[in-house]
Amino acid sequence: MAKAIRIHKAGGPEVLLWEEVSVAAPGPGEVQVRQSAVGLNYIDVYHRTGLYPLPLPATPGMEAAGEVLAIGAGVKDLQPGDRVAYAGAPPGAYATERLIPAHRLVKLPTEISDQQAAAMMLQGMTVQYLLRRTYRVQPGDNILFHAAAGGVGLIACQWAKSLGATVIGTVGSPEKAAIAKAHGCDHTILYHEEDLVARVKEITDGEGVPVVYDSIGQETFLKSLDCLRPLGMLVSFGQASGPVSSFDPGLLAAKGSLFLTRPSLMAYTAKREDLLSSAEELFAAVTSGAVQIEINQTYALENVSQAHRDLEARKTTGSTVLIP
Repeated sequence: MAKAIRIHKAGGPEVLLWEEVSVAAPGPGEVQVRQSAVGLNYIDVYHRTGLYPLPLPATPGMEAAGEVLAIGAGVKDLQPGDRVAYAGAPPGAYATERLIPAHRLVKLPTEISDQQAAAMMLQGMTVQYLLRRTYRVQPGDNILFHAAAGGVGLIACQWAKSLGATVIGTVGSPEKAAIAKAHGCDHTILYHEEDLVARVKEITDGEGVPVVYDSIGQETFLKSLDCLRPLGMLVSFGQASGPVSSFDPGLLAAKGSLFLTRPSLMAYTAKREDLLSSAEELFAAVTSGAVQIEINQTYALENVSQAHRDLEARKTTGSTVLIP
């Protein structure tokens, strides 16, 4: 019998329950996957708490890697035994086995392990669209990336550095600053101890940056706007500190005709061709050595409650993998 983490009500980490589940035979266009590694991401917390509600009962989790067990009618690109990975909707990755639409799966190159894939698909494809599509980073750009020592942050620091950017990263401790610097971050700012805006202006000779990538949300939103140069872009792609309160759009004009976007991986990879293109560019960055995927924490999937506690307490760095 397959097992999965299920939530029957929104709440704290204690609502994550390890239960037996039945997995039906794959229907048309579906694939049954036996999962060997599952990724942990902050969106899982949002699903657990109800900030991003799921129909209950539900199995959270947005990325994993494993092996195709069976395919449904009409599936042509995959066969049993293929190594595959995915990131994004539909949720349900916190499981030993699951069904998933075939069009959401990508085959894994032999050079990338299942654990690497589970650690990088959602975070890595997020970085791909942030740096290459939302604001296309150019050589010589100064960029500000919040939470630079997190899973997305460490990938972004390396990738942006390989593109010729100067990376300014915010971190929560000297230890995390050292980790970020070891992964391509040129300047680190301890955002609880230093004046973020003043430091960014100092680093950029008073100009500000053309783009801020902000996954923190409420705590950093207004300061992020003040770090931008005129016509700069704030990319708000998360809210670890809470959702951003409503604000007057006129503020964007007053601060220099700024741009604001709230993107999501699901929108950027909704089309099959965009999913494949994003995954291929990520795989190329990793296999070339430009980006190293480091798994700094592993937990048994049945102990995911502790993984959530550590993630929310900002005790984790880099990527975290759950082992079914």
